[in-house]
Amino acid sequence: MKPFLKKKTDKTPVAPTQTPTKKNGDNIIEIKGVTKVFDNVTVLDDLSLGIKRGQFVTLLGPSGCGKTTLLRCIAGFESPTSGEIYIEGVPMTSIPSYKRPVNTVFQKYALFPHLNVFKNVAYGLKLKKLPDASKKSGYRKYTKAEITEKVNRALNLVGLADYGYRDVNSLSGGQQQRVAIARAIVCEPKVLLLDEPLGALDLKMRKEMQIELKKMHENLGITFIFVTHDQEEALSMSDVVVVMNDGVIQQIAQPKKIYDEPSNAFVADFIGESNIFSGVMEKDFCVNFLGKSVECVDKGFEKNERVDVVVRPEDIVLTKGEGQFVGEVLSTVFKGTYYEMEVLSDGYEFTVQSQNEARPGTTVSMLIRPDSIHIMKKILTINKYLGEVTGENEVTFCEGSFKIPTEGFETGDEVVVYVPFNAIELTDDEEDGVIGANVTQSLYKGTYYQVQVFTDSDDDFYIDTADEWDMDDRVGIKIDGGKVRLEKYDPEKEEKDEAQG
Repeated sequence: MKPFLKKKTDKTPVAPTQTPTKKNGDNIIEIKGVTKVFDNVTVLDDLSLGIKRGQFVTLLGPSGCGKTTLLRCIAGFESPTSGEIYIEGVPMTSIPSYKRPVNTVFQKYALFPHLNVFKNVAYGLKLKKLPDASKKSGYRKYTKAEITEKVNRALNLVGLADYGYRDVNSLSGGQQQRVAIARAIVCEPKVLLLDEPLGALDLKMRKEMQIELKKMHENLGITFIFVTHDQEEALSMSDVVVVMNDGVIQQIAQPKKIYDEPSNAFVADFIGESNIFSGVMEKDFCVNFLGKSVECVDKGFEKNERVDVVVRPEDIVLTKGEGQFVGEVLSTVFKGTYYEMEVLSDGYEFTVQSQNEARPGTTVSMLIRPDSIHIMKKILTINKYLGEVTGENEVTFCEGSFKIPTEGFETGDEVVVYVPFNAIELTDDEEDGVIGANVTQSLYKGTYYQVQVFTDSDDDFYIDTADEWDMDDRVGIKIDGGKVRLEKYDPEKEEKDEAQG
């Protein structure tokens, strides 16, 4: 699902070795080159990640980005199509879920309705066997006293010390979730996996449980891997946030860095609110966007390199003095502790957050200080695919046949197809296009929208368009062949380009 030259996915599972690999620092989990394919759709794409012992790590991303699939692979409920997952240096592919040193808390609590709170929590302990050389079988079960002690300790940790003999159906949603967590931690896993466990709670209870979960993590000292699509939840609870999209990791960092220094336009747009512009880095400490040269604190870019520029709404100062941009306030909404305003300037609608209100129709000056501007390299500046010349002025790629000039090429030639963002047209009716796709992302970039679509052939297209599209819109794709460039496919060159990123 990477938006570059499409590669064939190796669907042969990796055969595990049974000897522990060398540990990378204090990583309790190592995910190496994991790919997961469902029905020819790549859900995880060559993903690698290390998770340190004792961390609270959150997998964050939109629905369908692969975060729950990754969690299920760690838990053993799914097997990677290729790649390997190691826990404490031991490969997990051949180890069933019930033998892994992990436990999972699901969004749907899956409590046993016929058992009370105590028996729900004790259930896993009653099944667990402990090594015991004095026994003929070499194993023994927990005694009743041991079970009682462990269950009471787990219930105490989740704030349900006096609830052991309550009917689970008599509990509130938050209390039921605590029972599910107690049941997961009572067996003392080395890693606790939490798959959107707060999703079914109301807002007030959700916020209370966020605090409780953070306290539990501190008290238990074990590794938490938490899945959510809620940005505020991820930023407030985590030691490390892993932002995912289309089965690919976009950024791994501490919450503050994720917010202050997003690695690309997707992260900037997904985490909080952002004004995102396409710009040109004129020189060190100077970027041009919306036709103006603006001072910044970034350096190290090529001269006139195309970049993405991010400015958070709260970093725009409304001033009576001189700002870089002047605009008209279109709307003002009071948000409790600040006013959120839409300001039209040079054809772009700025989102501004300020404690000072400016009423609609007012002309305002906007000042953006240098340290409030974040410059990012563009991940992609052109779409690139592997195709084949299938006739005169006809090239097939991404399971579609497009009219493209083929002078200098012969039928049967393998070619690299370069498709500029502005060479693609999206149609409301997919039958009007050559191939069909779903809109997966739409970013407002100043005077246009940059739209990402995902095709039925497991390919991404990026499009620059004046039209706004909604997530999951079904569209058709047309291409202006006159803007497309073809290049003879050279495996060695492509391998070298891939290695260089």
